[in-house]
Amino acid sequence: MNNMFLITGASDGIGAIYADRLARRGHDLILVARRADKLAALAQQLTSQTGVAVEVISADLSNADDLARIENRLRTDDRIVGLVNNAGIAGETTLVEADPSFLTGMINLNVLAVTRLTAAIAPRLVGLGSGTIINMTSVTALMPEGFTALYPATKAFVLAFTEALQSELGSKGVRVQAVLPGITRTAIWTQEQLANIPADMVMEADEMVDAAMRGLDLGETITIPALPDSADLDAYLAARAALRPNLSRNHAAARYRA
Repeated sequence: MNNMFLITGASDGIGAIYADRLARRGHDLILVARRADKLAALAQQLTSQTGVAVEVISADLSNADDLARIENRLRTDDRIVGLVNNAGIAGETTLVEADPSFLTGMINLNVLAVTRLTAAIAPRLVGLGSGTIINMTSVTALMPEGFTALYPATKAFVLAFTEALQSELGSKGVRVQAVLPGITRTAIWTQEQLANIPADMVMEADEMVDAAMRGLDLGETITIPALPDSADLDAYLAARAALRPNLSRNHAAARYRA
C-alpha cells in the first residue's frame, strides 16, 4: 500500500497539479474540495494514468462541521503521511468596503483551516518520525502594502506558522515547506485581470508546482518559485535575524525617552 497525501483545494488549478505530481511519484491521494463532480473526474483521470488509489471528499473547509471531518481523518488515518494545505480564497475589496462575512470566511479558510488541519496531522507525523506538510502562502506575505489588507495578512500568518513549525518539527523528521507563488495563471485571476498584467510577471501553474516540488526535494522551508537568486532570500532572513537580539530589552530605545 502506498503512502497517502491529503490535498485541499484539489479540484482544479494548483491543487489539481499537486495531485498529478504526487500521484506520479506513487502516492495514493485524498482530494478535498467543494466540487464533488470535478474531484471525481480528476480522481478517475489520475487513477487511469498512474494506477494510484484516489479518494475524494466533498467539503467546505470554512464550515466547522466539514473542517472537523477532515481533521478527524488526518488525526486517525495512519496511511496519510503528507498534507498539502492549498485551499484558500482571495478577492476581497478594500477593508472599508468589505463584507464582514466575506472577511470571516477568508480567515476561516486561509488561516483557521490551515492551522487546524496541520495540528490534526502533526502529532502522528512526529510519532512516525517522518512526513510532509506543504502550506501554500503567497509573495504578498512579503509585501502587504501593495495589496488589499486581509489576504496578505492571512498569507503572512501561514508563512510565520510554517517557519515556526519547521523549527518545532524539523528535528523530529517532519518536512515543512511554505510555498510563495507570485501571480500564477489559475482561476483566482480573471482573463481580463491577467491581460492587464505584464506577461513576464505571470507564471503557468504547472511550472510553479514543479518548482515548488523541486524546492521540497532540496529541503527548503521557504520556496519562492519566481525568485531568481536564493541569496536574496537568505539576505532578507539574515537581516531579520540580526534584529532579534534587540527586539526585547529592559529599557526603551533612546529615541523614545523624554
